[in-house]
Amino acid sequence: MTSEESLRLVLPRETERLVLRLPSPADAAIVQQAVEESFENLHRWMPWAAQMPSLEQTTVYLRQAQLSFEAGEDFAVSGYLKGTGEFVLGSGLHPRNWSVPRFEIGYWCRASRQGQGYTTETVLALTRLAFLEMKAERVEIRCDSRNLRSARVAERAGFRLEASLRSDDRATDGSLRDTLVYACLRAECSDRLRDHEAGGRALP
Repeated sequence: MTSEESLRLVLPRETERLVLRLPSPADAAIVQQAVEESFENLHRWMPWAAQMPSLEQTTVYLRQAQLSFEAGEDFAVSGYLKGTGEFVLGSGLHPRNWSVPRFEIGYWCRASRQGQGYTTETVLALTRLAFLEMKAERVEIRCDSRNLRSARVAERAGFRLEASLRSDDRATDGSLRDTLVYACLRAECSDRLRDHEAGGRALP
């Protein structure tokens, strides 16, 4: 059994095009800009975007996310474009059961950067980190069954659709929604993990 006290995710990390960093309240203004740009889409799928957050609320969220990360309770991640520092996306590796360990990956990408592969790139990086550094046995992605863009990210990242949970939750408009459950298991990714370990390359 793995103890959460012994595991910590270390940031920053680099992917091919992004720098993944710990959320910081110092970045509230640029994160707020991305939220406002993307609100129409976020409002449909994200419970935290039921109303447009204020800059103050975004600052508070980023501070809380930073504290939770440092305490080893939850691992929210901010993705920034290499070279320019533009905020591209929010993601995270969220512990769901430390005794397994089992994690869930969540994500959203700003509207102007959607469709360019940044979210899939981040999910692949976090999945590898979950298995190699957080000793995960299972990583999940869950989304509204109508959120086709989110489902495609999970599929491109190699996650397997395990279930469609009918009337599992409430959508942001209060209606009942079905939830798709995608998962990736350590045993299914063993070859890919061995390639990274044998090559001695730094993980994204």
